[in-house]
Amino acid sequence: MGASLRTRFDAGMRAQLAPNPYGYGSVPIGTDEDRREATVSGVVIRYYVSRGVATVTVVRVVFL
Repeated sequence: MGASLRTRFDAGMRAQLAPNPYGYGSVPIGTDEDRREATVSGVVIRYYVSRGVATVTVVRVVFL
């Protein structure tokens, strides 16, 4: 991931997904509400949300 895209992606994660990992157009993967997919700054990510500790763990990043 180039520096410019990384900067936009990091800003998108902080401003849009981190405050509400269940919002921002994200969708659950399967029946598990904590396993999600979203597009942030043009980058598709799959991630897990840990409710008890307010942690988002990105497990897959797809960018072109």
